[in-house]
Amino acid sequence: MTPMMRTNNWIPAVFNDFFDTDYMPRANCTAPAINVKESDKAYTVELAAPGMKKEDFNVHINDEGNLIIKMEQKNEKKEEDKSVRYLRREFSYSKYEQTLILPDDVKKDAISAKVDNGVLTVELPKIVEEKAKISRQIDIL
Repeated sequence: MTPMMRTNNWIPAVFNDFFDTDYMPRANCTAPAINVKESDKAYTVELAAPGMKKEDFNVHINDEGNLIIKMEQKNEKKEEDKSVRYLRREFSYSKYEQTLILPDDVKKDAISAKVDNGVLTVELPKIVEEKAKISRQIDIL
């Protein structure tokens, strides 16, 4: 049995080239990739967001103690020419929100975040429990 590919022939293929151009790019409906690493001292969350700037992100902890990562980017291409009127303007809008449930051993008041080369990195330091030393001198009665 050979696999069969189905196509919608009610729209001519010539429109594929028309709709997939620099003037009308295809919508990207994928979520950014997230990596979570753990070391002895911290958890590290990395979120890939090429082309995004620091101003496009919002990272906070909600009332339930969960980490909320939001990113939103709006682009509007405008060409200002007063002698013509616009029949079409192009907008680009992307929005993403992710909620991460934090482990109990995260020090929530020391969380930090930075953006570098299109990657948001959130550092989640762990609570370090110092083990009390139990060595002591015992008096003999």
